Amino acid sequence: MEANPQKPGKRKSWLKDLQSKWGLNSLWQVVLVLIVFACTGMTVLLIKQPIFDLLGVDMSRGGFWKTVLYLLLVLPLYQLFLLVYGFIFGQFTFFWNKEKQFFNRIGKLFKTKKG
Repeated sequence: MEANPQKPGKRKSWLKDLQSKWGLNSLWQVVLVLIVFACTGMTVLLIKQPIFDLLGVDMSRGGFWKTVLYLLLVLPLYQLFLLVYGFIFGQFTFFWNKEKQFFNRIGKLFKTKKG
């Protein structure tokens, strides 16, 4: 008797979906990648305010220029921390490949079309 028979048409788990989408070798690797994302998000959340305080920027109220400043400061830090935590958790290659894809997409936004 099977412990967990697979029913026809039954959907794979979301972890298996992520494993397939990201091209990872195991569910354990998926968990490590998710931990890296969580650690990165928490780190950026914790250091964002002290950085803005140091620069004398009050982020309590929004505004176009504050949003631009936020993106210019926080987005690169987020990318950097992804690589740092990726290295710590043994997933640097995965995140380095994602960074290259990210910067290729950003670069395409700024390329002018000749023709």
